[in-house]
Amino acid sequence: MRGSTAGLADTLTSGSRAHTALLEFADVLFASVVVAPAVVTYWKSTWSLMDLYVLTEDPVSSAAVCAGFGLCLDLLFCVFQTQLGKYLRPDRSRLTYYVLSRIYTCVAGIACVGGWRGVWNLLNECTGDSARTLLSTTVAATLSLAALRTLRNICAAPFAVAVDSPQDYFDIPTMFRTSSRETALYILDCVFSVTVVGSLVVFVWRGSWALLDIFLYPDDQVKSFWTSLVVGYAIVVVTFATQVPMRWAVGKLQGAPRLLVADLYHLVSFLATVNVWRAVWGLMDVYFFPDTPKLSNWCSHIISLSLLILLNCSNSILVRGVYIDAEEPAGDCVVFPCHYLRLFFHKERIKKRQKGSLTAAPTSATKKIEEASVPLQTPEEKV
Repeated sequence: MRGSTAGLADTLTSGSRAHTALLEFADVLFASVVVAPAVVTYWKSTWSLMDLYVLTEDPVSSAAVCAGFGLCLDLLFCVFQTQLGKYLRPDRSRLTYYVLSRIYTCVAGIACVGGWRGVWNLLNECTGDSARTLLSTTVAATLSLAALRTLRNICAAPFAVAVDSPQDYFDIPTMFRTSSRETALYILDCVFSVTVVGSLVVFVWRGSWALLDIFLYPDDQVKSFWTSLVVGYAIVVVTFATQVPMRWAVGKLQGAPRLLVADLYHLVSFLATVNVWRAVWGLMDVYFFPDTPKLSNWCSHIISLSLLILLNCSNSILVRGVYIDAEEPAGDCVVFPCHYLRLFFHKERIKKRQKGSLTAAPTSATKKIEEASVPLQTPEEKV
């Protein structure tokens, strides 16, 4: 659900300003109205299915099993990402690549949800749900992520859309960017990225979500969810609307002030994200076959996952990789990775250019051959 935008903003900017602005608006709308609800629906349904099927009689064991299963699979996918990218490529067999890569997404998605559910529920069992405890753990986790320069990893859809591109389909950036050739250090890097940074992100999400449950119309869930939806999307609009001035401002700053402003901007986007997720999650429980939870969750699970696969952005359901705060140059660090239509049209332009160059090459060669075949003029003909 996360991503880096290094160089993307400038690379995808072409054509008139109006055309670029229109595509950018379409991407924001697509991320907010299509991808975000689909991703939340997938997570909600998968989480609820685990509630229904995984050791329902023992909440602690259920959470522990999910945490162990999810974190171990996440770690395996992280460690063996190079091998997966090397052997699963469309140039070897397009059909094999497509099928196996989507199976990878399905399995990795279950692992991500399982890992989060396990850590989340273990926290509930171990620390309780009092407002003071929630606030302290959330603040501590937020400050820890900020100190590690990994606060941006709390962001998710609608502020991130992962396009299923073969070039980086299996890539999972680690905290210290260790090379896979340094086996021991690389494995430690993967362990730290998956368990420490990943768990801190869960702490922040869990605390923020639970605090909203406590303080936002706790006696009227439906009103609470609708309020979250309105507030969340209102902040989404404001956040995207202020992206250009924020990019300009951050580009002018250096060092700690730049990092601080970028982190505050990501915190605002997270406030929008957690409200949108909570709203869609809760409203699904209220309105989508509430009396038949198994039917509701299986249907929403299959529909949401199928939709994202067909839209070629199924990797948006995955929480993987560690991205460093303000690692991109200038103001690119506050540009959200929501490039879907812009990437599509950019690729189409590249294809047309390549096709045009291939067409022009034979024409040029033919012209040279024809010129070479013309007989030389004799001196008499010149006169």
